[in-house]
Amino acid sequence: MSSLTESDAWLALAEHYHEIKDIHMRELFESDADRFDNYSLELNDILYDYSKNRINEQTVKLLLQLANDVDLSAWIEKLFNGEAINHTEHRAVLHTALREQGNKPIIINGEDILPEIKAERQRVKKLAEKIRTRQWRGVTNQAITDVVNIGIGGSHLGPMMVTEALWPHSLHDLNVHFVSNVDENHINDTLENLNPETTLFIIASKTFTTQDTMVNAETARQWYINKLGNDNGIERHFTAVTSNVKLARQFGVAGDNIFKMWDWVGGRYSLWSAIGLSIVIAIGSEQFDELLDGAYEADQHFRSTPLEKNIPVMMALLGVWYNNFFNAQSMAILPYDQHLHRFPAYLQQADMESNGKYVDRQGQEVDYTTGPVIFGEIGIAGQHAFFQLLHQGTKLVPSDILAPVYNFRCIARHHRALMSNVFAQTEALMRGKTEQEAYAELKSEGLDDEQIKQRLPYKVFPGNRPTSSLLFDTLDPKTLGSIIALYEHKIFVQGIIWNINSFDQWGVELGKQLATNILNELNDTEPVCSHDSSTNGLINYYKRRRASDKK
Repeated sequence: MSSLTESDAWLALAEHYHEIKDIHMRELFESDADRFDNYSLELNDILYDYSKNRINEQTVKLLLQLANDVDLSAWIEKLFNGEAINHTEHRAVLHTALREQGNKPIIINGEDILPEIKAERQRVKKLAEKIRTRQWRGVTNQAITDVVNIGIGGSHLGPMMVTEALWPHSLHDLNVHFVSNVDENHINDTLENLNPETTLFIIASKTFTTQDTMVNAETARQWYINKLGNDNGIERHFTAVTSNVKLARQFGVAGDNIFKMWDWVGGRYSLWSAIGLSIVIAIGSEQFDELLDGAYEADQHFRSTPLEKNIPVMMALLGVWYNNFFNAQSMAILPYDQHLHRFPAYLQQADMESNGKYVDRQGQEVDYTTGPVIFGEIGIAGQHAFFQLLHQGTKLVPSDILAPVYNFRCIARHHRALMSNVFAQTEALMRGKTEQEAYAELKSEGLDDEQIKQRLPYKVFPGNRPTSSLLFDTLDPKTLGSIIALYEHKIFVQGIIWNINSFDQWGVELGKQLATNILNELNDTEPVCSHDSSTNGLINYYKRRRASDKK
């Protein structure tokens, strides 16, 4: 047994689970007329309603005790103060410094990093504004019309999600594209209708050696050369965000167009840095500042608000409650805002790469479950797809529902129809439909008793399915910044409770290492026998089928 599962708070929660597990949320609402007021929190225009969860006052008390037992408040200060909490890589975790609005020094290795952060941000803004105002000219003196961000993981998902989310706030005659898949279809389909004379590439790779990114980057470079007949002016069409300046310059990127990445920022937390160059190009400097400001306000809320009133803390504790005591192994992210259609995919990486760990901070295998499987889709689309399982399936799937009070261009008929579904789904998942209610409904439809008997089991909904709702005024840059930061901090809190390092990602390395070795084997026609029989068989089948391919 680990110290976590032996702790008084954990054991008390396990006992409490057996007391509450069969209580229906209908009963909880009936017994507490103020339940919504008692279980909802606010940050600026964001409302977090967690009243439709299988909790009561005692649940919250015990979860907060668990947070206190792991000394969560002290860990929050370690995060913001730049202590090396990423202990396996001996690094601080300071994505919060990237949106810091004050002037208080943040010291790493004896140096204040804030001046460098601000200077690099100004460099990013300067380049972005040149492109937005058409001052930046390509090799034939034409303005840039298309920007292609080539990256993978956090260098792709974060910028893509934000630019999609803030599309109404973007320049619509300046197209921003994102390429991540090493499958040639992704880069080829993107380049098909572009003009190299008006296209700018951003190569986002910390090491400038990531295979997926660099294969795509080389293809883009060769496309440019093939189209123009030479590599003249390549420095006008390629920029880089990397810590490997030497390789970027060898590639052909001018020194002034290489932007810095720091080792104290993980990729999945990097959209606030120069990795966000594509975001700044899309929405402009002032609105990027609003994005940072929204995240900063969420940081301040997280750092200074008592745990019981702290939105990311409560989000995290609810996740622990379901994951570790209800054995809920997944969680659905359900935005009811079309512009957030990439938000579930973004959170998949942020959460699952952070907390998908089975070894604790002491190097011991844990005896409890950690990060959940995150999935999701736009809510309206999901209702006609996987919501069936949420309502009547055998698995408990807690859900977060995000929705705007009004849209950028709000058409009342559309928006009221949208929001009616938001409110109906949370109520339906909570209440369900009893056998008596289903019987009365079928009876009102004119069915006879035999018909009702046949259909009745299928019309019953158990309900008691937990949802938390985040309502916000509208999806502007500041609100989006706050929402992203709230989820970042939720992930951090859960990592602290589970005693794991949320900021390394060794699990992605093995596949990369094996792929490098196998790539060498694919470069010749000789059969391989160095792997297991399945891998050998797959590789050799591929090589036989591609025997005539000399590429």
